[in-house]
Amino acid sequence: MAKYIFVTGGVVSGLGKGITAASLGRLLKARGLKVAAQKLDPYINVDPGTMSPFQHGEVFVTEDGAETDLDLGHYERFIDEDLNRYSNLTTGKVYWNILTNERAGAYLGETVQVIPHVTNEIKRFIYSVADTTHADVVITEIGGTIGDIESQPFLEAIRQVGHEVGPSNCLYIHVTLVPYLSGSDEHKSKPTQHSVKELQSSGITPNVIVMRVDRPVDESIKRKIGLFCNVKPDCVIENLTVETLYEAPIMLERSNFSEVVCRELQLDLPQPNLREWNEMLDRVKNSTHHVKIGLVGKYVKLHDAYLSVAEAMRHAGYENSAVVEIEWIDSEVIDAKNVAEKLAGLDGIVLPGGFGVRGVEGMIQTAKYARENNIPYLGLCLGMQIAVIEYARNVAGLFGANSGEFDENSPHKVIDFMPDQYAGIQMGGTMRLGTYPCKVKEGTLLERCYQQPLIHERHRHRYEFNNEYRDRLTSVGLSLSGTSPDDRIVETIELPNRPFYIGVQFHPEFKSRPNRAHPLFKGFVAAALKNSNK
Repeated sequence: MAKYIFVTGGVVSGLGKGITAASLGRLLKARGLKVAAQKLDPYINVDPGTMSPFQHGEVFVTEDGAETDLDLGHYERFIDEDLNRYSNLTTGKVYWNILTNERAGAYLGETVQVIPHVTNEIKRFIYSVADTTHADVVITEIGGTIGDIESQPFLEAIRQVGHEVGPSNCLYIHVTLVPYLSGSDEHKSKPTQHSVKELQSSGITPNVIVMRVDRPVDESIKRKIGLFCNVKPDCVIENLTVETLYEAPIMLERSNFSEVVCRELQLDLPQPNLREWNEMLDRVKNSTHHVKIGLVGKYVKLHDAYLSVAEAMRHAGYENSAVVEIEWIDSEVIDAKNVAEKLAGLDGIVLPGGFGVRGVEGMIQTAKYARENNIPYLGLCLGMQIAVIEYARNVAGLFGANSGEFDENSPHKVIDFMPDQYAGIQMGGTMRLGTYPCKVKEGTLLERCYQQPLIHERHRHRYEFNNEYRDRLTSVGLSLSGTSPDDRIVETIELPNRPFYIGVQFHPEFKSRPNRAHPLFKGFVAAALKNSNK
């Protein structure tokens, strides 16, 4: 039987519940357990797929094509396990499923209510993670902050899970802010006490309290929190701010975090093997090189909009013994006159994904600048499409070339919606979502990066390379270095005889890990590093 761990947050939002959950997952995996993770989000959107990147950050895509919360990226990067469609649940999805069932007569005329129907649907998702992954431990983060009215059905559901599986199979962890007042030179426990009382009013008493703090907490404060919140003294865990995100598991383990969790769940396991993780941290701390990468996008005002891209670049830096400095550049401010000024001093350029016409012309100027100046270039999804449009306009002589997404009246829609390529696609209707195979062409830079003939990467897009322009573009030097196995879909393009100039229709950033950088990003950062040393 699987063990269930629920992580809640109190006092304020943005405490790092996701990092706490992900760190615990890494620690338990290092003890030999198979771990799965899950996020329950109280907002009414069905999924994050249509939410503004400025408000919610990036949409993380799982192997099976679910559009999920960005915290799932943290889970995958820390735990190194592929998540699935049961790993993210919103209030909107809960009600969508219930109302669909009600319309189909599944409830046999019953009055549909929050209890039991909403809570049962939430529990079904929680249990489904264990069933589909065969995990020993399922770690579930509850989005939002204790006291939020919209979180109540989720809290009732996880209370019921604890009752159904028994105390030895369920653990509640509460992450809470312990503020420090410089005027009195002390931490204050009262906000935590109030937050725990609020949680207890929902029928849940936390087994472990994780204190989010910027500086070490005096033992007297820990004892006070333990006493008034009714938890064991060693179940009050210190979560300090760390220099590098990936130090969090090591920092938490200094407080015996995983040992406490295993004891409370009656798990007799060996000490965690963190050798590989510590080796990665050593590489981070001992990086001797420096490389400056320009990330040119339309959502750069919120860095979380490109969270996985930024992390993938940092992972690649770790394996190249380099500190990656990211220059966040708004594509809307770039034009033909200022492009050289805006992109000056960059060792490499990344154009990430996105939708809509805003900022596209600035991206086209960026791709042109990278091509003409031999600056290493990596185009992701939209970034590949931009590279194709730029090459079509300025090398192939296709005046007015564009994407059908941006200009339906373009005389040369080198990127377009190709209905024949979407046969059988169900998720998203008109979106390619999830993992698809890509056949790698021999002798290409893509092959040198991956070193294998067939790769599998995650997608999230509608528009494709228009096959009507294959011959025209390849005749002037564009290489189609990767296609679908049946050769119908162009998956990657590159420019031969360049240090690095690759565009991919997929999102490799989702599969990068801090202790195992993605080969495409690793090759790109290596090229950028070489460029910086010229």
